[in-house]
Amino acid sequence: MAQSAQEIEKKAGASDDLIVVDGLKKYFPITGGIFSRIVGWVKAVDDVSFTIKSGETLGLVGESGCGKTTTGRVILRLLEPTEGHVEFEGQSVFDLTREELRRLRRDMQIVFQDPYASLNPRMTVGDIIGEPLEIHNVARGKEKDNRVRELLEIVGLSSLHARRYPHEFSGGQRQRIGVARALALNPKLIVCDEPVSALDVSIQSQVLNLLEDLQEEFDLTYLFIAHDLSVVRHISDRVAVMYLGQLVEVADENELYENPLHPYTEALLSAIPIADPTVQKGRERIVLTGDVPSPTNPPSGCHFRTRCMHAMDRCAETKPPLKDLGDEHFVACFLHV
Repeated sequence: MAQSAQEIEKKAGASDDLIVVDGLKKYFPITGGIFSRIVGWVKAVDDVSFTIKSGETLGLVGESGCGKTTTGRVILRLLEPTEGHVEFEGQSVFDLTREELRRLRRDMQIVFQDPYASLNPRMTVGDIIGEPLEIHNVARGKEKDNRVRELLEIVGLSSLHARRYPHEFSGGQRQRIGVARALALNPKLIVCDEPVSALDVSIQSQVLNLLEDLQEEFDLTYLFIAHDLSVVRHISDRVAVMYLGQLVEVADENELYENPLHPYTEALLSAIPIADPTVQKGRERIVLTGDVPSPTNPPSGCHFRTRCMHAMDRCAETKPPLKDLGDEHFVACFLHV
């Protein structure tokens, strides 16, 4: 049985957790037949536990469809959980009333992946950024306009851009607008849902540097979701690797990249291109066989066993626990536990 997030952090000696996720599950129903009865479940998130300390960035990585985005949205309660527990500053997120959750929204915000779909094309940039201020009765009128202009300048845009519409901006500029909207209410946590994956490489670095500068200036905490491991290493303090709805490894950024322990993590890291051809030539590329199993019917025991070159009989019988191997390096693999 996997350790709970509280047990993990108790061993690690942490006491400054902003977010505690314990046993989180999110299943989506599959319906069929004339009466649309439930005939199965898509297990998008299946028993996930982790914590995020105040002021740090936790990178959540994995292949497309592994449940990263769903995890972030359930934490914010944009999706209702199937099972599990999430605490924000010691307060249970899932037990809040609608009004209590509305107040909590000021402290928990999100930057969406697609800068084109996440902004209302019928609203001006000023209205988009200022809308949260009005909804939460933070500022109106001239005070709101001043705050909008301030936010635009903070994210590297001009205050004159407030009168323009989203279609007048590039992808990188639109994502800056999304960041400004997330900052409007002075949040403590921002879920960054692949915020640079839709941008050109030259623009990605600018947005990443902006996020780092904002974190230092406003003492922000990030859950940074991405599939690009080089991007995650640039911005994260710790990295959690996810496969088919479950965490397989969690470690400090340097420790994970220099000493990966789970076979899936090793395969992901071996696929990262390296600029130095002499180093690249001597690297061993790990190519995984087979396809990713369906989340509607995941393999028994270890979900990765059907593609793992080290799979043993016990991997099919029992789910390996996420175990601390020292220095807050957790891995769920029978090779190490």
